[in-house]
Amino acid sequence: MVSAFFGTKLDTESAFDDKGNQLVISRIKVEPLTVTQVKTGKKDGYQAVQCAIGSKSKKSLTKPQKQHLKGAKLPQPPRFLREIKLEEETQLKPGDQIKVTDVFQVGDQIKVTGTSKGRGFAGVIKRWGFAGGPRSHGQSDRERAPGSIGQRTDPGRVWKGKKMPGHFGTDIKTIQTLQVIAIDELKNLLTITGTIPGNRHSLLKITKTGPPKKPVKLWQDKPAPATKPTDTKTKPKKKAKLKKQLKK
Repeated sequence: MVSAFFGTKLDTESAFDDKGNQLVISRIKVEPLTVTQVKTGKKDGYQAVQCAIGSKSKKSLTKPQKQHLKGAKLPQPPRFLREIKLEEETQLKPGDQIKVTDVFQVGDQIKVTGTSKGRGFAGVIKRWGFAGGPRSHGQSDRERAPGSIGQRTDPGRVWKGKKMPGHFGTDIKTIQTLQVIAIDELKNLLTITGTIPGNRHSLLKITKTGPPKKPVKLWQDKPAPATKPTDTKTKPKKKAKLKKQLKK
């Protein structure tokens, strides 16, 4: 049984539930996955299905990749190839499609794994949340400095893992305790609670972690009451009165 799915991040925004409480929701583009390879325990040592995600230009496809994807009969080369591990043998074959409704339903508990945004070379305040140095007694150039990092004669070195400036972001992050709010099969949209890592259109792995619970219902505006049509018969009367006054 497949218990995971892949999609791309669309956006994150705030919304309200049916009780008026504010919450954060995220939308994920979940197009059907096409199986490109089935791995078995006898041949590969583990059971999994390899799936094609997204599409890209045919120019960037190599000859070995073309031969590998020949059995799936894809209209366009995939942007990503990822595996979903299985606990039991599957009857899926190359070319079969897996839809999001085959894996998830509204109310499912899930976790989302993705690559966080890259922020380049960052200092200790942005990277680790340091408070910075004092802003008085002439220390105008020490506000964002890390401070002392050394030791005494023993050990006479800087400990490994010391929090210092460096590359920040592009880490694999997993957000737990999320829930599926809505599934739009026509638009291939999955709406979930909470925030998720990564930039827009970045790859995400959605994994089921528990049985479905009572889903969160989003606020829906009630349609405005119908108004009575305005009476247009009074307009000609006003014009007739004006004509009489002008004649006099």
